[in-house]
This record gives sequence, C-alpha cells and structure tokens, in this order.
Amino acid sequence: MHEAPPPAPAPGPSSSAVPAEPLSHGLKQRHLTMLGLGGVIGAGLFVGSGAGIAVAGPAIVVSYLIAGALAMLVMRMLGEMSAAMPASGSFSVHAERALGRWAGFSVGWLYWFLLVVVLAVEATAAAQIAHGWVPGIEPWAWVLLFMVVFTAANLTAVKNFGEFEFWFASLKVGAIVVFLVLGVLAILGLLPDTDPVGMANLTGQGGFLPNGWGGVVSGVLTVVFAFGGLEVVTIAAAETDDPARAVGRAVRSAVVRILFFYVGSMLVIVTVLPWTAQQAGLSPYVKVLDAIGVPSAGQIMNIVVFVALLSALNANLYGSSRMIFSLAERGEAPRGLLKVSRRTGAEGGVPRRAVLASVAFGFVSVLLNLLWPDTVFLYMLNSVGAVLLFVWALIAASQLRLRARLEQEAPEALSLRMWCFPYLTWVTLAGLFGVLLLMLTDEAARPQVLWSAGATAVVALVAVGRQWRERRGPA
Repeated sequence: MHEAPPPAPAPGPSSSAVPAEPLSHGLKQRHLTMLGLGGVIGAGLFVGSGAGIAVAGPAIVVSYLIAGALAMLVMRMLGEMSAAMPASGSFSVHAERALGRWAGFSVGWLYWFLLVVVLAVEATAAAQIAHGWVPGIEPWAWVLLFMVVFTAANLTAVKNFGEFEFWFASLKVGAIVVFLVLGVLAILGLLPDTDPVGMANLTGQGGFLPNGWGGVVSGVLTVVFAFGGLEVVTIAAAETDDPARAVGRAVRSAVVRILFFYVGSMLVIVTVLPWTAQQAGLSPYVKVLDAIGVPSAGQIMNIVVFVALLSALNANLYGSSRMIFSLAERGEAPRGLLKVSRRTGAEGGVPRRAVLASVAFGFVSVLLNLLWPDTVFLYMLNSVGAVLLFVWALIAASQLRLRARLEQEAPEALSLRMWCFPYLTWVTLAGLFGVLLLMLTDEAARPQVLWSAGATAVVALVAVGRQWRERRGPA
C-alpha cells in the first residue's frame, strides 16, 4: 500500500476539474445502474411492507407514492450535485462546499455511523435465515463468515464489489419482475385455478382508505426508510471512468424503476388479497405467492430476503469505507485511513484501512446486537433511526446553495438539473420536516427522532468545536 497525496482544498463550483483521488475507476455503468436499482430493494420491502399495509390498508400504495416521491426528489438533487462535482464523499463533500466544514463533518460521520450500525442488523438477520437452513451452525458463526467474505471482497479491486452488487441486484429485480407478472396474471384470472379478482379487495374491508388519511400518514412513516440506500450510487460514481455521465444515467433510471417496483408490487399485493390478510412481521409477498399456488413460496422468499440482506451488507460496507476515506481526505478523520492499495493495471486504489476501520466498528455493532439487543444496541439503533431524514434535509439545503452558485459560475457543469428549482427543493425540505414532526407525535417512532437528534447535536457540536479551535490557532 502507499500513502495517498495530501488532499487539495475542495474547489468551488467554478472549478472545471474534479480533484484527483487515489481511488480506482473499476466500476462500470452496469454496476452503477444495478446498484442504484437494487440498493433499496431489500428486506424493508419484502418483509417490512407488511407493517405498512396493516396500518394503511390498500392506501399503502399512496404512502409509497409519497415516500417514493420524497426519495426521488432527494436523489435528483443529489444527482445534480454529483454530476457537476463527483467525489467519493458525495453529499458530505457537497455539504462542506455549500454550508461549511461543520456540515460536511457532521453529515459524513453521521452517515458512516448509520451504515456501520445497520451492518449489524443485516448480518444478524441473514445469519438467522442461514441458521434455519443449517441448524448445526450457530448464528454467530454465520455472522463471522458473512463479515469475513464481504470484507475480503471490499479489500480487493472495486470491480469485485461491483460484480457482487450487480448479481445481487439482478436476482432481487428478477424476483420482483416475476412476482409482478404472476400477480397480474392472478388478478386477470389467467393462472390455473384462479378467477379474476377485480377491484373487490381495493374497495372492500373498509374501502381504499379504511383508516383514513391518518393511515396513509402512518404508512409513510413506516415505509419511508425503505428508500434509504440510493445515496450509495453517488458515492460509487466517483470510481467510474466518467462520473458525471454515470451518475446522471444511474439516477435517471433508478428512481423511475424503483417507484415502479415498489408501487407496482404494493398494488398487486392489495389487489390479490384483502389488506386484512396482512400483518406486521410477515412477508406480504409470501402471502400472495401462497394464495396463487406457488409451491414453497416461503422458502423462495427466504432466499430472496437472504440475498437482499447480503447485498445491503456489502453496499453498506462499501459506502461506509468510502465515506470515512473522504473524511480523511478532507482532514476530518485520521490521515492514516488514506492509505490505498498499490495499482497494478486496473487493480488497486482500494482504501483498505478505511474498509478495515468500517468493518471493525461493524463487528462491534454485531457483538452488541448479539449480547445486548434490547439495551445497548437498541440505544445505538435508535440513535441512527432518523439520521437518514437529517441527511436528506442537508442534501436539499446543500443543493439550494450550490445550484445558485453553479448557475452563476459554471452553468455548463449542470448536466443533470433538479426539476422546478427552487420550488421542489423547498417542498422536499418541508416534506422531510413534516415526516420528522409526525414521528414525534408517534409513540413508537418518537425515541428514534429524539435519540437521532441527540446524536446529530453531539456530532455538530464536535464539528463546530474543531472549527473554532482551528480558527484560534495554537495557544
């Protein structure tokens, strides 16, 4: 490994050149597109959507439309900034350029902490599924195996990470496409032993809005976090040959397809079966597949969920390592994390110390989850529960500042533009704060907002304190 060169000061939007980074450019357009497409298709959709249906009924489709629209607008803003100024730190770099070092420091460390804590949830959940298949191997051994395998994959050339994600995402997307086709055939009565369903399940059992618009709002609170993960696309774009073009194509294709897969599959679920047949904790996909006569539906979905969890684990390890590497590049994390592997042709350029630092904290999180899931780890999980919304809000605030500067100083860099600027940006900010306020009124979600706000305040205070000390200089 060799020491990366000291980072240059972050250029303003007027800079036409992207600052050189020692990372490789081993990701292809197909990797990035599938990462954007598959990054958010996970256990939150396959299993967690049952909780949303239980509170919103058929109107969960509207809940997903609202949450998906918020995610799509945030991604469009992030895509605009990343296409104009690609960087491995993505929104952390943009926040620093737009709002100051305190913002870049805060959002970078919060997002890193979010990813390494969620690693533990994904690894533990995948281990429980694997333990069900092979009871002779304890869950902790499965966790160890998963962490070692994906650490090894992330320590080698970045194209290995890209290939893992490409095939993981392909399987998830393929599973949803098959589900949608089977569901539509069942609705039309074209499958063996099925009759046309019609609209009975959308209008019966209390109607389309059985719990009123309050149920729709509760549904939004339940499903909005399922869209987290799209941000990794803009982090990965910095390791492609043409970052600006790659991120633009990935953002354009991903948001539309994800809305189609999420909203489309929800519409199929609540049309094929009465919404009252669903319950929190059980996969609505399994219920539908069982109802239309697909054999071993539970095991099939277990395999899909297992792959989704491993995919998320892999993507989060990658995203966390690049985020902390970017923080080190800007002097916001130990400079020792800037060591990267030597280049050999297309190989090398991997921030191995950043990967190891991220996975080390991931192991700590896993241990806490295994030993104290209802105490220590629960507090950690609550402390990142609403961080995604804070990150999205900072992305929107950064885009408000940077778009105005780019239009004045480098309009040619705006190859991907946010729609109806600045109005939709303000609408997005209002929507995000609205979700946070609604979470405060929800007894189950309130601890997440309060703990996450506390964690954000601590990180922001550290950032402001560091900046104040630097301005004062040596005593």
